[in-house]
Amino acid sequence: MRNKTKIYLDAPNIGNIEKDFLCEAIDSTFISTVGPYVAKFEEEFAKYIGIEKAISTQSGTAAIHIALHELGIGKGDEVIVPALTFVATVNPILYVGARPVFVDVNINTWNISPLEIEKNITKKTKAIIPVHLYGNPCNMDEIIKISKEYNLHVIEDATESMGSIYKGRQTGTFGDIGCFSFNGNKIITTGGGGMIVTNDDNSAEHIKYLVNQARNSNEYYHSEMGFNYRMTNIEAALGLAQMERIKTFLDKKRKFAQIYRQELSGISDIKFQREDKNAKSNFWLTCAITDDDKRLNNLFRVCKEKNIPVRRIFMPLGEMPYLKAFAKGCPNAQEVYKKGICLPSSTLNSEEDIKKVALIIGGI
Repeated sequence: MRNKTKIYLDAPNIGNIEKDFLCEAIDSTFISTVGPYVAKFEEEFAKYIGIEKAISTQSGTAAIHIALHELGIGKGDEVIVPALTFVATVNPILYVGARPVFVDVNINTWNISPLEIEKNITKKTKAIIPVHLYGNPCNMDEIIKISKEYNLHVIEDATESMGSIYKGRQTGTFGDIGCFSFNGNKIITTGGGGMIVTNDDNSAEHIKYLVNQARNSNEYYHSEMGFNYRMTNIEAALGLAQMERIKTFLDKKRKFAQIYRQELSGISDIKFQREDKNAKSNFWLTCAITDDDKRLNNLFRVCKEKNIPVRRIFMPLGEMPYLKAFAKGCPNAQEVYKKGICLPSSTLNSEEDIKKVALIIGGI
């Protein structure tokens, strides 16, 4: 049960609906990868996103890995990714033996820059993975235009952006394949888990086969290498329950972002992540940067003292020891990281909680 005196950064919101669905799954004895909830969850998710097929996986990372594998990307290939994202975007590129190419982000949206994408395309480039960072949709018009001009695959990392909209369409529906995450801190959760979406029926069928160890029917015969990336029935039951509350979650996230902006509008050195003119973010996390180093240091110090959970922006990928070989100058990514902060955004919080946080930040 929620501690009413506590403020949460990105904790999941689990209630009675989820308990009911989980109990039904447990009572049915179908708690592993056999059971009706997986197919139901996939159908409901595809319908919500507005796409033909959805295939559940064990994580968003697994979804990106399978997407790369399905598109035939491997050793000797290059995949363009933003320098500013969680490492789960880039690790699957290494899993398949390809080379990640880090490019800088737009200083206002913090998303991958189409201009920088085009500058980094070579004969070895096979795909682009745009990341809708913190739920903020990328400029998909420009990215798709570039992909068509250079004959490149697009795998959308929509792991943080369920419910985000670009030109009236859900993120994850623009590229060849879209990948979502249901980790405990995401818009909806299955405890862990992910989803792959596509409008290609043949690809969807093959991916479904691959995530189930490439197993043929009920026989222990496998015609190719597969993966144990299936979602369990009990996880899918939790996901279905969360789907019933998605509108409430999104409304709260967007309201929180609005409160932060309104309450802190008078502070000129605090700037929020900006939406593209065609985008509507889900504001999975509301994040900001400040040009005042003293204010930033004080923000972290005071929030810690007052038990307000805040977090740094993702560290640029090139800073990781095992990724330094791929590092290159990405000044915008560095600036956002050094000046940025993620603010309490969990839907367990109330509007009063968010106003309290904003008031404290405004007084620093």
